[in-house]
Amino acid sequence: MSLLGLETLLFVLAFALLVGGVVGSLTPQVPGALVSLAGVYLYWIASGMTEPGTLLLALLTLVGLLTWAVDIAGGAVAARVGGASNWTAVLAGVVALVLFFITGPLGILLGVAGTVFVVEFYRQEDARGSAKAALVTTVGMLASGIVQALLTASILVTMVVVAVL
Repeated sequence: MSLLGLETLLFVLAFALLVGGVVGSLTPQVPGALVSLAGVYLYWIASGMTEPGTLLLALLTLVGLLTWAVDIAGGAVAARVGGASNWTAVLAGVVALVLFFITGPLGILLGVAGTVFVVEFYRQEDARGSAKAALVTTVGMLASGIVQALLTASILVTMVVVAVL
């Protein structure tokens, strides 16, 4: 394969990764942000480390890392916003991490919601407050998926602009 053909293949693969990152952000158990960053860096390498420029590369990396943090911490932050204690939020994050390797997306949502409800009910003996915390946690986890999709899509759009200009 000629050098030009290899370069083209790398650019195509980079954009496949960027699109895969957006799809992955909507698919539980797929680290969409990291897939997007792999696409950005593959494009950067294929361009001879010239495109995107250093500042834009750093900004895209920050957006990718922020997106990854949203992916990892979404459930725990939502639990805290829903009125759960710090301990419950940490425990919900651990449960999500464990269930990540064991169950599918529904199992993660149900496991985290159940954990928040049970722990908060144990702490406060308030079914209504515990249910509210569990509901807000579940909605927050779903919202974090939407945020991830928007952020990875912004990375994709930025790289399309880089490629076109």
